[in-house]
Amino acid sequence: MEKQTAGRNALGEFAPKFAELNDDVLFGEVWSRVDKLSLRDRSLVTICVFMGKGMIDSSFKHHIMNAKKNGITKEEMAEIITHAAFYAGWPNAWAAFNIAKEVYEDDKTKETHGGMFGMGEPNTAFAKYFIGNSYLKPLNKPGESNVFLANVTFEPNCRNNWHIHKATNGGGQILICVEGEGWYQEEGKDARVLKPGDVVTIPANVKHWHGAKKDSWFSHIAVEVPGVDTTTEWCEPVSDEEYESVGE
Repeated sequence: MEKQTAGRNALGEFAPKFAELNDDVLFGEVWSRVDKLSLRDRSLVTICVFMGKGMIDSSFKHHIMNAKKNGITKEEMAEIITHAAFYAGWPNAWAAFNIAKEVYEDDKTKETHGGMFGMGEPNTAFAKYFIGNSYLKPLNKPGESNVFLANVTFEPNCRNNWHIHKATNGGGQILICVEGEGWYQEEGKDARVLKPGDVVTIPANVKHWHGAKKDSWFSHIAVEVPGVDTTTEWCEPVSDEEYESVGE
């Protein structure tokens, strides 16, 4: 999560302590607890609370924008406001819709990323294993064959944690890059730049990570290689220091 400076920008001189609590405690400590509750869900909760209190102002617009950034789609936002209307009040819902329509007016995210397969839906089930937002588009149904394929899209600066595809025989993963530019790195080795058309064969039991460059969206098809006793072990996040160093 990027460092928040809104409090200091608006009130740094007039109310420095309030600005500090807003930026460092509310956003720096509470919002950053993504291992407890994802940014997407925190946005959802915040929007409903603001609606319930009738606080449909510039700060509400900021949280709608934040929700969009955190992966809440236009369709989901419409459903959230509709549901909350029965508890927060009809006039509050009308006011909220006016702001939401403005924020999502030019929302073409789904059509412009993910390559020919599209970016799919927010990858909420695995959000705790990612820094930044990712999206998942399954290309076949799990269990309908021995091989499962999915198109994974990373927003700029997004990457998954270090992880290991474990297996006692066979296993591993294959990445087929379809859009944008990204990184792949195995533990103890230099990072590799990934571009459309590149293919990465990831052996089983090798610790690694992959994700987008900081200035580019990135999509790859992930192919789960069949094996015996296959599991994925998720490890520590790729720190900002590690991520920044791969391009040096």
